Amino acid sequence: MDIRVNCDFRRALPRRTLLKGAGVAMAVPWLSAMNAAFGATAAVRPPRRFVAITLGLGLLADNLNPRQAGRDYESSTYLEPLSDLRDRLTVISGASHPGVSGGHRAEASLLTAAPMSASAQTKNSISLDQMLAKYLGGETRFPSLVLGLAGSNSPSYTDNGSMIPAEHSPARLFTRLFVADSPDERERQAVRAREGQSIMDLIADDTRALERTLGRGDRDRLDAYFTSVRELERRLVESEAWVNRPKPKVDVTRPVDIADPNDFVGRQRLMSDMVRLALVTDSTRFVTLHLGGSGGVVPIEGVDEGYHSLSHHGLDEDKLGQLALVETEIVRAWGDFLRGLAAGDEGGGAGGSVLDRTTVLLTSNLGNASSHDNRNLPVLLAGGGFRHGSHLAFDRKKNHPLPNLFVSILRRTGMNVESFATSTGAMPGIEPA
Repeated sequence: MDIRVNCDFRRALPRRTLLKGAGVAMAVPWLSAMNAAFGATAAVRPPRRFVAITLGLGLLADNLNPRQAGRDYESSTYLEPLSDLRDRLTVISGASHPGVSGGHRAEASLLTAAPMSASAQTKNSISLDQMLAKYLGGETRFPSLVLGLAGSNSPSYTDNGSMIPAEHSPARLFTRLFVADSPDERERQAVRAREGQSIMDLIADDTRALERTLGRGDRDRLDAYFTSVRELERRLVESEAWVNRPKPKVDVTRPVDIADPNDFVGRQRLMSDMVRLALVTDSTRFVTLHLGGSGGVVPIEGVDEGYHSLSHHGLDEDKLGQLALVETEIVRAWGDFLRGLAAGDEGGGAGGSVLDRTTVLLTSNLGNASSHDNRNLPVLLAGGGFRHGSHLAFDRKKNHPLPNLFVSILRRTGMNVESFATSTGAMPGIEPA
């Protein structure tokens, strides 16, 4: 893979310089802090960001995708509540990951596009969000955030195919992002980082000695291990550098986690609010929020059967009707998240909104949850400075490679890449505004 990272905003003003010289200016959002510390005339490029919001149970295609292709489409049932955002989003149908099947199991390939099936044992690869975090994530306290609504499952994977567990407590996340650590805790963090680096050095020395005794296959596996070791070393160094830097302060109280495990949409909204705060304070620029799929009855009027059971509707009209109520609220909550980003001004003389520089993807590993079909995936793309307002309708029988969209996203976010996983190029119709 040809990877050449474009980071023009670093030449304008290195992030380290800002943190060293701004002092308490860290307490306000990124670009506002730059204005306060360096004056509004400073020519500073705000960063580009990426947020993936992923579903485990898909979205009903007939309710999501418009019947017409192009810019003059008539809004579908699910898109109607997003009518004010029409020029800020693109609907994509007829796309999927080549070589990926296995129903629910394909959740592991959602952001990696690594081929897999229900029967074949396959090795996963790096996910889209972690690719961005690896090459562009060093400018913030958290290179990326991997979040969920319940449990630790996520679609985020490291270079060597290891899943990154998700944080599912908005309260804990708020503490990590915004609550100042005590001096003792900061010292413990620094010691852990330094000890971790020392341990990595020892492991590396021992493993290099072992390498000389191994066959080619084992050496390849060892090389993959070294890659993960070097990545951990890099993150440990960055962690220590951030220990004594103040966290941003926000005029928001610490959230209370929603106790009802079935309040799927309420938990989605609360965690989405935390994502927005993380972005506007420049605590991170790359986020994955895995919504998964609750098994219980979502507290929405007219719904009396579990969400997971409704998704396996078997074309039962009553189940389809209830499922549409749930999915409409999921999409509506996603729209409110976009509106929150659109209301945030980038400042710094850059103009535009936070959404204009944040690419937001909503998708799922299931195109039809009832039949566990991994083709024709639901895909909505918003923000990021792309030219929106269209329905890109690809062939539903011969799907367009979804990794092509990932190439377009990587390029727009700042990475000059030729390919990603099974891509065949960039996705046609996804162009900068």
